[in-house]
Amino acid sequence: MSGHGGNITRLAEKLGCKAAEILDFSANINPLGPPAFLRRLINTHIPDLVHYPDPDCRQLVVDIAQSFNLTPQQIIVGNGTSELLFHLPSVLQPRRAIIPAPAYIDYALACQRAEIPTRFFPLAPEQLFKPDLRQLELELRPGDLVILGQPNNPTGQMNDRAELIELAQRNPDVFFLIDEAFAGFVPSYASLAGSADNLLVLYSLTKIFAIPGLRLGFLAATPESCNRLQLARAPWNVNTLAQVVGSACLHDKKYLEVSRLVVTKERQRLLDDLGRLPSLHPLPSIANFICIRCDHHKYDGTRLADKLLNHHHIAIRPCENYQNLDQRYFRIAVRLEAENKKIVQALRTILHPPAKQNRSRPIRKKPALMLLGTGSDVGKSILVAALGRILLQDGCRVAPFKAQNMSLNSYVTRDGGEMGRAQVVQAQACRLDPDVRMNPILLKPNSDVGSQVIVNGRPVGNMKVREYVAYKKQIWQQACRAYDSLAGEHAVMLLEGAGSPGEVNLKSHDIVNTKMARYAGAKALLVGDIDRGGVYASFIGHVEVMEPWERDLLAGFVVNRFRGDASLLDDAHKYVSAHTSKPVLGVLPYIHDLGLPQEDSVSFKAGLFTGLRPETAHIEVVLIDTPHISNFTDIEPLLTEPDVFVRIIDRPENFGHPDAIILPGSKNVAADLGFIRKSGLDKSIARAAGKGVEIVGICGGFQMLGHRINDPHGLEGGPGSSCIGLGLLDMVTELAPFKTLTRKKGRHLHSGCPVHGYEIHHGISLCEGEFLLAFDDGTGCGYATADGHWGSYLHGIFDSDDFRRWWINRLRRKTGLKSYTGVGAVYDLEPALDRLADKVRDHLDMDAIYQLLSL
Repeated sequence: MSGHGGNITRLAEKLGCKAAEILDFSANINPLGPPAFLRRLINTHIPDLVHYPDPDCRQLVVDIAQSFNLTPQQIIVGNGTSELLFHLPSVLQPRRAIIPAPAYIDYALACQRAEIPTRFFPLAPEQLFKPDLRQLELELRPGDLVILGQPNNPTGQMNDRAELIELAQRNPDVFFLIDEAFAGFVPSYASLAGSADNLLVLYSLTKIFAIPGLRLGFLAATPESCNRLQLARAPWNVNTLAQVVGSACLHDKKYLEVSRLVVTKERQRLLDDLGRLPSLHPLPSIANFICIRCDHHKYDGTRLADKLLNHHHIAIRPCENYQNLDQRYFRIAVRLEAENKKIVQALRTILHPPAKQNRSRPIRKKPALMLLGTGSDVGKSILVAALGRILLQDGCRVAPFKAQNMSLNSYVTRDGGEMGRAQVVQAQACRLDPDVRMNPILLKPNSDVGSQVIVNGRPVGNMKVREYVAYKKQIWQQACRAYDSLAGEHAVMLLEGAGSPGEVNLKSHDIVNTKMARYAGAKALLVGDIDRGGVYASFIGHVEVMEPWERDLLAGFVVNRFRGDASLLDDAHKYVSAHTSKPVLGVLPYIHDLGLPQEDSVSFKAGLFTGLRPETAHIEVVLIDTPHISNFTDIEPLLTEPDVFVRIIDRPENFGHPDAIILPGSKNVAADLGFIRKSGLDKSIARAAGKGVEIVGICGGFQMLGHRINDPHGLEGGPGSSCIGLGLLDMVTELAPFKTLTRKKGRHLHSGCPVHGYEIHHGISLCEGEFLLAFDDGTGCGYATADGHWGSYLHGIFDSDDFRRWWINRLRRKTGLKSYTGVGAVYDLEPALDRLADKVRDHLDMDAIYQLLSL
């Protein structure tokens, strides 16, 4: 390998791979990638490409002048500093060039093309190749041109700023060209631009801002030198996009600050790691690269470069074509921590392979795939469940994971931990016991601006939005530990995002979408719901607001809930692929009567739980929809019954004539009781109860049926507050500071039917009379009235097929119908999961999925 670093296209051709498959340490570019605004800014100015660019780059020159405390007359902008470098020797016409070596190879080439004699001033290895400016001065003659890197490329050494200025001032008849191509990476560095009339400064904007493809830099010199150089160049040499991007970059001070901090930290870490390899001798560096001497008996820098490229797809820069260096030397860029670890591990493997009997595979992340969504309720939870079942059917040990879930549908695990219901369904798809590690952070909204926060299955308190955003910094590591622990027990991980990764107001503190995917080393698919409309615009829009590293994670798109002939979408898929360079990997059909619990309350609020009224004799059940409804999936088993029609209402005028009314769980009972009274639903419920309509309360709804709910600790209202219940049960509830989280199994005493489920509540409810339910552990729960109203804390009571049918038949008899003698529904998710897996397997490119998982 010779010439410059960074020629990834040529290296990819040599290897027969894609350029993206090469980890490039040969080019010294900001490892953070371009500023986040780059894509948006370029798109905004594409219409300007119908016009010629400003030949004088006037706005950019003004911005450079302000940033570097210069006058516009002292600046000339170039199509990269290389353009300016190759013009300068011809314009200045020095008698000869003095180049301290090693140095950037194009210094000598530019002088050679201008037929300027060149003398190399060798730098001493024992002095770490740092120039002795006093010794250099002895070599100078009037009319010379001295070219110095500040910092030097490839050594990363810096000259003392004051000494350089004094050197220039003592030798006014010598030109000093200072190349500050990498000075942007040096903390607190003050440019030499404008320090002396005979001192010219080249400054590259492409390295520090990671835009080498745009080509942009400038020269700071006297107005006379700038005018002479301008006359030597062709017009319109800097394109429109480069000019507007350059101006925007100069104003992004935060990006520069973060870049310097990251590079400084990672450079030191990399120097330390390289220094532990006996054959390698890295030079101290102040830049974003490190020059290394390799004294290995078998490998020099050139051979090492070939080995790294051919066996590890890692590109480095051999330095054998640098004057005053030999084949032992090579240079590597400073990249981000994970990438730096890869090159250190690769170097260790090549130079110091462990004995065969002790050889172990390097630790790597488990194969993982993340499902992101264009919004909530687009189907990502269901798709994770489907892929979990598919991978299980294909023999993989797979587990689901969602770092943070906001849901009022929760579930209690065997060990008493609380987690999101969606991850419970996903666990069942993978035939695993629900585990809080699958959903380490659960948010249960209890107001418009706050939620109860549950971490690793246990509540840690109620927080408002700002409090939780600050708290995220603490729980991020807990989410990572949960992921690592769970991944350590399974072969494949399926991750689910939350909401949308395109929510720009949340991205800075994201812990569940692309940040989690990057931590897991997972590629991502973006799922969109075409039934809502606008899915392709949403795909493209998401890509546009993603940062470069996020786009690298994104592997493609999945269109969900399509009704019709998928071939009609081919043109749209070609358009999306051309615009984003990402494929559409599947079109999933709209699946009616899926038979699986919904992700969250979105579908519930949209009325998707209400099915068609049965044509045969049936009972009608009304569910009261409240603002803080929770665990509404308690009613889902009723939806499977052929003789039950469920309606969901939130206003009296829709009340109708139900045979039973269910008050569901609530995350804020006091607030939901207030809603029921304000809306007038309390009067409708009371009238229905007086007519013999059965009123049922589950958990929070159970508390509402009593006379009073006391809140001495202020869990839902002010400390010492209380609220009046509906008075249908002779019961008083007191909210306790501890939270009951337990799974229960027992029987319904009146019917003798077995029941099972779980309790999640803060309340202790007291009532005269026997319990409604008797549990196997000797405890009991729930109460009933003589006229049939009843309630309990047991979530999932309707999951029990025998009890559910007994209750439905009792309602049938009350309404004058005979007991149903046909085949009742069996509430079993297994057939639904298998049916879902079959549908998804038929319509998703599973070969591509397996490639993304490297399986």
